[in-house]
Amino acid sequence: MIDISPSVMQFLLAFVVAAPLLGALAALLPAPPGLKGKSPEQAVLRHGVTVTGVILAAAVALALGFDHDAPARFQATTDISWIPALDVRIHLGVDGISLPLLLMTALLFFLCALYSYFKFPEGPSPKAFVALLLVLESGTLATFAVLDLLLFFLAFETVLIPMYFLIARWGGAQRQAAAWKFILYTLLGSVVMLLGLLLIGLNSGTFDMVALASDNGRELTHTTQLLAVLAIGIGLAVKTPMWPLHSWLPDAHTAAPTVGSVLLAGVLLKMGTYGFVRILLPVTPDGMATFAPYLGAFAAVGIVYGSLACLSLARKGNKGDLKRLIAYSSVGHMGFVLLGIASMTPTGVNGALFANIAHGLITGLLFFLVGALKDRYGTADLDTLAGATGAALYGRAPRLGAFLAFAAVASLGLPGLAGFWGEMLALFGAFEPARGLSRPAFLTYMAFGAFGTLLTAAYLLIVVRRVCMGDPAARPEHPSGAALELADIQRHEFAAWTPLVALTVLAGLWPAVLLGLTDPAVQKLLAGGNA
Repeated sequence: MIDISPSVMQFLLAFVVAAPLLGALAALLPAPPGLKGKSPEQAVLRHGVTVTGVILAAAVALALGFDHDAPARFQATTDISWIPALDVRIHLGVDGISLPLLLMTALLFFLCALYSYFKFPEGPSPKAFVALLLVLESGTLATFAVLDLLLFFLAFETVLIPMYFLIARWGGAQRQAAAWKFILYTLLGSVVMLLGLLLIGLNSGTFDMVALASDNGRELTHTTQLLAVLAIGIGLAVKTPMWPLHSWLPDAHTAAPTVGSVLLAGVLLKMGTYGFVRILLPVTPDGMATFAPYLGAFAAVGIVYGSLACLSLARKGNKGDLKRLIAYSSVGHMGFVLLGIASMTPTGVNGALFANIAHGLITGLLFFLVGALKDRYGTADLDTLAGATGAALYGRAPRLGAFLAFAAVASLGLPGLAGFWGEMLALFGAFEPARGLSRPAFLTYMAFGAFGTLLTAAYLLIVVRRVCMGDPAARPEHPSGAALELADIQRHEFAAWTPLVALTVLAGLWPAVLLGLTDPAVQKLLAGGNA
């Protein structure tokens, strides 16, 4: 920890949230003659790397100045009246729950901007791409930093339009249909969520999330809490995505450009689960206790369903798309997050938050790798990649094969890597749920979750065997029929992927780094601000 004054900390958080918007505006302006480099396109891509890099540096400085002895207390706070008639305030702050998500978001956007500088996706001008990327970053960072319900909703909605255009303009086949499906599902969920947020704010007399969490639902009747959990929960469940509201996700991932898939899995899905923890658990505890068994049931079904879908796609002859397979794996992994939240225990919620970070790092890496493989081979079709003249990465591109194998074993929850701790703690939370919840029901959900881990290991090991092994002597062919040589990892790919590998190992070997931040904040959150 570094001793940074409260005013500087306040500035750093406000800068992290607002700077991407300013960077987006600057990206649309003509580049100064001395900064154009080889071309204006190169200049605007470099601008994206610079802005996201500065934001990452500010987020790291914020983390260094964060008081790690008091992670349950909101720090770097700004509280300014915005709409006095509704008592809506520009209220920002971070604690041990939001700080890791803020850091991971800033890191993933920087790595995506760096990757795009060297491997720009096919599509229109980079100007619009960089501007949309920065608007998307501002919305996601604001979601994890705001402490007002209406500001949370505005930030939550800000990400929809940029992601829609990233899919629709720079995506692959079927991108228009996938983009429309994404926007329609999430907008419909958001309309219902807004009604729930208004119900809480108007009945309690405030939209301030800190005050509402401290009150712990005492100002809200049981019926109001039930309606609020149902409305807000539907909106959050669509974004998470929870089975059976997940059907937009595989199409969006399959059509999105590589960086779009990385950000969708690594950041946007976390906004939904963060809302469950930040809003519903502390503000509507009675309503959550009523719906928790149903949330746990949906989570358990999602774990098994997602794994079975992946297993089907991985089988020989099913023409499974590797990007689609990883998208379905997210349904299963986010099921563990929801199961931990549904347990309403410190162990389960800490596991959910840990699994959030682990999934962002590991699945982000997987989408980077599959995107690189698709760029080289021209397809993500698993049967083509595993054919006689397929990838055979261990023999043709051993470093790329090693990275893919590492990401796969991390995703299946190998002990010693980040994916293990979140899922284990979520299962422990289900083993001993909060008082008042049905233990036999949650033991059943835990059994489903444990079975899901076996299915996860099965399909990921099948993918590694089919893509990485094979006859390295046979020359691979492009889908057009032309022979091609597979290039191994290049410098910009190594630079973009290595931080994710290092953090996956660090979080797996030293989970206290993350749990030391989240646990005190979770204890206070579940105690209604009294711990």
